[in-house]
Amino acid sequence: MSIAASPVPTWAADIERNTPDGSTPVEEFFRLLDAYRSDAAQNPEPTARTARLPGIEYMINTFVTLFWRKRLLAQAAERLEDRGFRVIRLEAGQWNAERDMHRAMAAALDFPDYYGHNLDALNDCLGDVACYGRYDDAPEGAGLVLVFTDYDRFATTCPRAAQVVLDIIADQARQAAVLRRRLICLVQCNHPQIRFEPVGATPVLWNNEEALDARHC
Repeated sequence: MSIAASPVPTWAADIERNTPDGSTPVEEFFRLLDAYRSDAAQNPEPTARTARLPGIEYMINTFVTLFWRKRLLAQAAERLEDRGFRVIRLEAGQWNAERDMHRAMAAALDFPDYYGHNLDALNDCLGDVACYGRYDDAPEGAGLVLVFTDYDRFATTCPRAAQVVLDIIADQARQAAVLRRRLICLVQCNHPQIRFEPVGATPVLWNNEEALDARHC
């Protein structure tokens, strides 16, 4: 995979321009992240300050967000596309073995021919895409969104791989954020009681619209 230098995305350039003296763009990014968390707790409506970070609602406490209703997932993905994100949709329900997941990820993300089709190789190549690759379908470079549907089927068939994949994504998303890039993962499962272990040192959380619905119905 050929990695070319990417232009600074619009949102990152805006942060850089508005970084106060004595701070850095990275520190300002995480300050805005904290500000969003505080604003969201007090006021569900977006503010001018937090609107500077498109997609931040899926980065507050986790980079991997769970969905049950496919309708809500589709709406979330469309909103992110409208804000300039490149959205890659993968049908995880068709992965009957770990090798199926590797083939699908390699094809969707244009991994190099030497991709090893194992979890260590996934970590390496996804890191290249998240931290250095160009988002060809996102003219403003807003970020990359991975959307998995029917992920519970893959988790049933390959529980360890399903957990590790989410952990890799969360870890690479955190590293990408430090480089002023964004990687978000939206995961749809058909079992509302499904739970995953923390990934990238953060929990896997339900989206805001379904988080408070105890029965998810």
